[in-house]
Amino acid sequence: MPSSWTVLITLHAIAASYSLIFGAVNLLRRTKGGRAHRIVGRIWAVSMYVVVLTSFGIRTIDGGFNWLHALSVLTFCTLTAGLWAIWRRNVRAHRSFMTGSYFGLIGAFVGVLAVPSRRIPQLAIHELPLLGLLVLVLLGTSALTIIGIAQLRRTPTAQIAR
Repeated sequence: MPSSWTVLITLHAIAASYSLIFGAVNLLRRTKGGRAHRIVGRIWAVSMYVVVLTSFGIRTIDGGFNWLHALSVLTFCTLTAGLWAIWRRNVRAHRSFMTGSYFGLIGAFVGVLAVPSRRIPQLAIHELPLLGLLVLVLLGTSALTIIGIAQLRRTPTAQIAR
């Protein structure tokens, strides 16, 4: 990683990448509510909380906060409300809050990419092979996780218990 990437920023970027991938997987799946949906959803929710919480340690050049931090506060609230809603068996509210949280993530990602001085565009300009490798690793680990989850669907519950 370039020297300007701290451990916090690296953790934030990795969690955001997984959030983008696993959120899309769950939103695009035809069947909702099954074991695979819950597992992917839990991975997504944990990675989203990591994104939100690490964002507060990442400041602007002058040490302040910006609109992305406000989005983090909103996302923390909507994510928590979505989890609360499904715990209360309110599927409609759960769907709304989680979809909103995901599209907020997309908006933040576009916002980060749109500013050329941010780290990801700089990585694309100065370290393109490294960025390509990172994308391949993220996609590969995500694919392996999704394949593993898909295998759970095919394994009878009695075999998992053993």
